[in-house]
Amino acid sequence: ENMVQSLQTMAQVTITTEIDATEVVKMRSQLKQDFDLTFTDLLVRAVAKALKAHPLLNATLIGDEIHMLPAIHIGVAVALPDGLIVPVMRDADKRSVQEIAQEAKRLAEGARSGDLSVDEVTGGTFTITNLGSYGIDAFTPIINSPEVAILGVGRIVEKPAIVGDQIVKRSLMTLSLTIDHRIVDGAPGAEFLRTLRGLLEAPYRLLT
Repeated sequence: ENMVQSLQTMAQVTITTEIDATEVVKMRSQLKQDFDLTFTDLLVRAVAKALKAHPLLNATLIGDEIHMLPAIHIGVAVALPDGLIVPVMRDADKRSVQEIAQEAKRLAEGARSGDLSVDEVTGGTFTITNLGSYGIDAFTPIINSPEVAILGVGRIVEKPAIVGDQIVKRSLMTLSLTIDHRIVDGAPGAEFLRTLRGLLEAPYRLLT
């Protein structure tokens, strides 16, 4: 019902970009020697930093007024046998990569066991949905109302790419950003994706 209402009441548009995920894949492999983490954990950190730079995508519409939200609470969609649930990572911008990984694991386990509280599945300001593990490249995610944007994440695929004057093997991935066009125009959405791409292609900045 929430998804139908979202489509009926918003002017939703999806924009996509392909990023070079080679370096962030390498960094994840290195960090996994110290603690367990998923690629989505790194995405949460990157999205939180990008939202700090582009606060319009961390807003909501109340009546006819756009309200900028001071806190960044990122929902991460988790697939269940009988549907979908979106646990919320509160104050994601204030957490380190390791803290995000630990909290994400706890939330995912709680989602699958049905032990999450109402507070742990409400109050999100932005959502990430990752279908990469299902072999999906790109899709059009539906905004989780009353948020104004959602990021869809596709699979990481090794492809030939031109770097300088050479053709080399790189790990590429497509990101799909759906925005509420009543609040966020295409250009601000594209700027957000450009910032996010920069963070993921030079991922050492996620550790600061």
